[in-house]
Amino acid sequence: MTEQDKNMSENETNETNIDTSTEETIEQEAPAQPNIEEQLKAKDVRIAELEQALQLAKKNESEAMIRARAEIDNVRKRVEQDVDKARKFALEKFANELLPVIDNLERALESTDKTNPEHKATVEGLELTLKSFLDTVKKFGIEVVNTEDSQLNPDMHQAISMVESPEHQSGQIVNTIQKGYTLNGRLIRPAMVIVAK
Repeated sequence: MTEQDKNMSENETNETNIDTSTEETIEQEAPAQPNIEEQLKAKDVRIAELEQALQLAKKNESEAMIRARAEIDNVRKRVEQDVDKARKFALEKFANELLPVIDNLERALESTDKTNPEHKATVEGLELTLKSFLDTVKKFGIEVVNTEDSQLNPDMHQAISMVESPEHQSGQIVNTIQKGYTLNGRLIRPAMVIVAK
């Protein structure tokens, strides 16, 4: 055999060994790789997991949106209430300054001799001024606290004295010393009253 024949013979043997080893490698790898059905099942499971996570995320987002809208609505309502209160009671300090003027007009009317014909014009002027003044402040929510034939209400009246009175029940208002006033339903000055024992 020539050297060339020997080389050819060795090459053929090597090729046969390579072919055999390649086939064995392919056969060994085939069982290691999952088949297409298993891959599809794994992907279906993963898709189901992702869909479930997506649904959960959508639900959480929806709940968060509902909570956010409710919070915005609550803030809006609180702001509206604050603005409404500020509007209603912005005049409270001003109203408190006007009350002594009303008191003085009433005292002037009480102290004026109404039977004297010379004071008739003055009395009428004072009465008209007081009426006009009370009508004006009433437009802005200032009203007189009722004390006629009523029981003492500690929320609206301030008892300054108690007297024996057979015509009145215990706790009933006998006399009003100073009128009380409310501003849009809120007490700005209690009525000072004398109460029956």
